[in-house]
Amino acid sequence: MNRNVCVYLDFLTPAQEETMATCAKENGYTIAFFSPDQLEQAKEHAQSCQAIIANSPALLQAAPATLEWYACPNAGVEGYCNNPDWFKNPNTILTNCAGAYGVTIGEHMVMVTIMMMRNELLYTTAATEHRWGITQPMRSIRGSRVTVVGTGDIGCSFAAHVKAMGASHVTGLSRSGKARTNDFDTMLTIDQLESVLPTSDVIALSLPNTPETAGLLTRERLAMLPTSAYLVNVGRGNVLDQEALMDALNNDQLAGAAIDVMIPEPLPSDHPLWDTKNIIITPHVAGDMSLGYTADKAVSIFCENMAHFAKGEPLNHTVDRTKGY
Repeated sequence: MNRNVCVYLDFLTPAQEETMATCAKENGYTIAFFSPDQLEQAKEHAQSCQAIIANSPALLQAAPATLEWYACPNAGVEGYCNNPDWFKNPNTILTNCAGAYGVTIGEHMVMVTIMMMRNELLYTTAATEHRWGITQPMRSIRGSRVTVVGTGDIGCSFAAHVKAMGASHVTGLSRSGKARTNDFDTMLTIDQLESVLPTSDVIALSLPNTPETAGLLTRERLAMLPTSAYLVNVGRGNVLDQEALMDALNNDQLAGAAIDVMIPEPLPSDHPLWDTKNIIITPHVAGDMSLGYTADKAVSIFCENMAHFAKGEPLNHTVDRTKGY
């Protein structure tokens, strides 16, 4: 059996490639790296590979039925879960890199929350217009009641930050209702969401895209939030009613929102979301590989799993395709 691994990624540094090559060699594998402009070469090489490390549906669909492991550098892999026909072998193991993004996305969430609370958009606009003397009341994470919907690595990272900054109460909501860390004062199940909306100063969404999460924050639920509340969404755009969010912001029914995910992506230049009041829009960059730590962590996850794979052991970060995560 060919013990080959195909790597088709666009973020690896030479040092990271060397780390992966050394790990592969130590575990009896030969690894080949392909750049983004070498898709056809990667497809050809994949025909003799037991494993592929990539985020490329096209490469996966070209892979043979003998493929045993497909490792994706993303945390969210709903596209792979929603398209089982991409896998010629239904038993191919799918892994993700959940656990690599908590640092970068957690810090992004803190950044935009503070920006909203301290009216940073107002001051940035005034500075570009060379205007001095604007003063507005500010708020603080200290003393705030924060609700975190989705308590995986990302949600836990944000909870740890706001707890350390003095949030008075941090509530986490997850499918199980069980806490993974000690940074939550209360843990609830997702179906208890409505019970905490009226008392939330900040609601942060870090949910994957699954049938259970789609449309979770409806117009009716958005209306349950205080008019002074801030919303942060770094999960998936379809988790909330985007039209209702725009209406709430434009009618001063929410104090502000910061969204890194939206529908559609990329957001067209004439989309009304751009002109919505009190909104911070970032183009799905909170969790990309621009932070070196994230890429290093992803490489570490690949290498740990390569060692397990070589020994026939269960892999970490295995995705249950029926659940979507």
